[in-house]
Amino acid sequence: MSIQVYGIPNCGTCKKAFTWLKNNGVEYEFVDTKEQPPSQAMIQAWVEVLGSKPMRNTSGQSYRSLGAEKENWTEDQWAEAFAQDAMLLKRPLFVKGGTAVLVGFRDKDEVIRQKLKIV
Repeated sequence: MSIQVYGIPNCGTCKKAFTWLKNNGVEYEFVDTKEQPPSQAMIQAWVEVLGSKPMRNTSGQSYRSLGAEKENWTEDQWAEAFAQDAMLLKRPLFVKGGTAVLVGFRDKDEVIRQKLKIV
């Protein structure tokens, strides 16, 4: 089963993930969220699995430009915001079998393997 990796090509964390995947013999399909933003329905499904908090790219300009009201947003409001501006999504985001399984790339090797279901 293929893994889709959502992100942007010039993201350092995405590049690190691509290198790790190649070094571990994992086939993946890269989806550039600037060129092919995920649909609101896809994002809604990801939020239901992962929750909006770990999906937030809090270091990006898009996040910083949001008002203080973002602190009180519901999961649905976050899903809508992610759909309107994919730069709000933490990168990379891994989808396997249509289900979001991991966001970001800071976990230990064995945690990443477990979440991606790689033996």
